[in-house]
Amino acid sequence: MTQPSTLEQEMRFELTSEQKRLVGIARELGKSKFQHRAAHYDREASFPYENYQDLREAGFLGLCIPKRFGGIGASFQTYMLVAAEIGRWCGATALTFNMHTCSTTYPGMLMDACPLSEDELKAGERARKHHFGRIIEEGKLYSQPFSETGEDWTTRPYATSAKRVDGGWLINGRKIFASLSSAADFHGIVCTEINDGPPRFEDTLFLAVATNTPGLEIVGDWDPLGMRPTVSRNIIMKDVFVPEQEQIMPRGTYFRTRSLWPHSFVTISPAYMGIAQGAYEFTCAYLKGEIEGMPPVKRRHYPTKRLAVAEMAIALEQTRAIYLRMISEAVPTPDREALLRMYIGHYTVMENAAKITQLAIRTCGGQAMLRSLPLERLYRDSRCGSLMLPFTAEICQERIGLLSLYSQEEMAQLTPPKAE
Repeated sequence: MTQPSTLEQEMRFELTSEQKRLVGIARELGKSKFQHRAAHYDREASFPYENYQDLREAGFLGLCIPKRFGGIGASFQTYMLVAAEIGRWCGATALTFNMHTCSTTYPGMLMDACPLSEDELKAGERARKHHFGRIIEEGKLYSQPFSETGEDWTTRPYATSAKRVDGGWLINGRKIFASLSSAADFHGIVCTEINDGPPRFEDTLFLAVATNTPGLEIVGDWDPLGMRPTVSRNIIMKDVFVPEQEQIMPRGTYFRTRSLWPHSFVTISPAYMGIAQGAYEFTCAYLKGEIEGMPPVKRRHYPTKRLAVAEMAIALEQTRAIYLRMISEAVPTPDREALLRMYIGHYTVMENAAKITQLAIRTCGGQAMLRSLPLERLYRDSRCGSLMLPFTAEICQERIGLLSLYSQEEMAQLTPPKAE
């Protein structure tokens, strides 16, 4: 028998036995627990602590921590599959799970692909033992707040600063929309070390700051349209002392690692892939009269309903196809075509999640507007994806246009626009 080519295997995207096992665990947690709590967390705009205890007991806080440190050792692709399954049942849990997991992927699998000196390798191992040990042995939760202003912060050094002092650094700055702001035990703060010259990407530090550190304050109300259980308040840091041993990655390695892995910035997309799947599945169950607690009234005999479901199914399969292709091509230093598909994939997931949930509400009718059903929450949550930095829908479109019309060498010479 002729064996399928690598491309054919990619396009089929066959899951390994380990991927099936992990996705199955996420499915069981979502179906039996997360979906039943989602409405309460949304209504109260409260963090899903119970969901995180379930994730902790399943070992998922260490999903991407290498096995030699006690973690599951999942790959980037496996993470993206597991997170999408979580998002199918609770989008906000999937989105915040991403923020925690990123604090393990950067110093873990992503840094493994970065050329390091012997000193950096030793420092990296010390940091991993320290931070991964907290997560595995103590169940600690990390956040990773990136955003500082309303611009693409991948195009300039971080405004949050780190001043070298005896034994560590003093951090000053502000992070906005900091998911897990009140729930995390540690915040993974990316900041720029102050040197003699102007700020540089190469001076980026990645430091763990305990939530109870003097000078760190969590501020602002939190009453948003969607993704309410993320509790993404703002973090203000004024002369926050961070000891030297709290480096999550050796100095200088974060930016080099980030530059190798552009796909590291599309890890919020699984939450929205899951929302799209959940909206479609609910719509089908509703039209077939299979919603628990509701009369078994079937509405599938209306031609208009069937046409709408067909439109949803087509959009969902288009979205899933580019999503799976995108994550299958997530490697260090992807080529131009893979980079182009990354932006197209991210854009498609965000935009089509909103499109599918909108169609779901129109198809299910007035009942879909009731808060006793999940569609209005899924619709509100889906609207948030295209707004999230660094790759909003508009930034994705701009990058797609640039990659289509310029070489990567020409793009590197362009001056990025600055916020006023």
